[in-house]
Amino acid sequence: MSLQLTYSPATPASRCPYRLHDANGEEIGPCNQFLDAQLLRNLSPRSLRSYAYDLLHFARWWWRPTAPPLSQIDEAALADYVRFQLDQHPRPSAQTVNHRLTVVRALLRFHLGTLAVTSTAWERTVMTYPPSGIGRRRRQLTATLRLKQARRIMVPLSGEEVAQFWGGFRTVRDLALVGLMLFNGLRSHEVLSLQLEDVRLGDAQLLVRGKGNKQRLLPLASENIRLLEYYLRLQRPVSNSAAMFVCLKGPHRGQPLTPAGLRSLFRHHRHLSQVPHANPHRFRHTFGRDMVRAGLSLPALMQLMGHAQIRTTMLYVELSPQEVWQQFAQAVARLTTPAMPTIPSEVS
Repeated sequence: MSLQLTYSPATPASRCPYRLHDANGEEIGPCNQFLDAQLLRNLSPRSLRSYAYDLLHFARWWWRPTAPPLSQIDEAALADYVRFQLDQHPRPSAQTVNHRLTVVRALLRFHLGTLAVTSTAWERTVMTYPPSGIGRRRRQLTATLRLKQARRIMVPLSGEEVAQFWGGFRTVRDLALVGLMLFNGLRSHEVLSLQLEDVRLGDAQLLVRGKGNKQRLLPLASENIRLLEYYLRLQRPVSNSAAMFVCLKGPHRGQPLTPAGLRSLFRHHRHLSQVPHANPHRFRHTFGRDMVRAGLSLPALMQLMGHAQIRTTMLYVELSPQEVWQQFAQAVARLTTPAMPTIPSEVS
């Protein structure tokens, strides 16, 4: 018997389309109630999907007839869950394990002190919670267990690699799409979610929906304006879709470009250009690196890239050893050498 995750886009707007079911097809109430609550928080579809799969992974580990209720989860139980993951092949990254722990803790916080609404066998044995009462001391969930993650290193593309990658493009659509990553630092899903109404060429502005559906208004570089104007005027097929970037040919002509289509696009151009490291996030890193080198302030770069934390933006400040030595030499050359005092030839 195993749990399953289904996707039902026809569900009511107030319900998360991702649903967890037991082996008998019955919904796992507490998990789905938690997902419904995240939908009400206006989380993006990508975040909802990530939460759902993390919950599915945890439930498949925890679910057994003799399992104690989730109200008894403590750090020792979470440590067992971490050990289970580290023994898997392939072994998940520390970032993946930590994200799963975060979602599990959020689930427990959401249900702590409440009763399970439905009464399936699985929920009675696993997801029952003691009722909360006035004056009752609530169980505290600690957040101490967390794997140490490797320090992220930003590896941007060189100017030569960017030029070599662009040399293989044959459509302005692809140039405009990658240009938004290179000159505006957009993430791949931000590019794919762009609507026609989001691109305001007359005002040289771009409305972007980032992580968590957070919106930011960005200035459009002149290079991107020219590419987008050409694409919209001469290359974009007639379509009922409001998406900015659509398929140019084939059976899906005029339909929105999908994540799989974007991956195929980059895979094709990597093969043509022989630039194996070219991918959407590398172009975003290149944008961040170039903006720092051009003297853009970190708060401004944080706003442009849609970072929630300034420490994420700080990663782009790291310099290579060659750059450190170069800047050191330039700084020393700018220093005013103080006048040396006169040393007497003889000391009396």
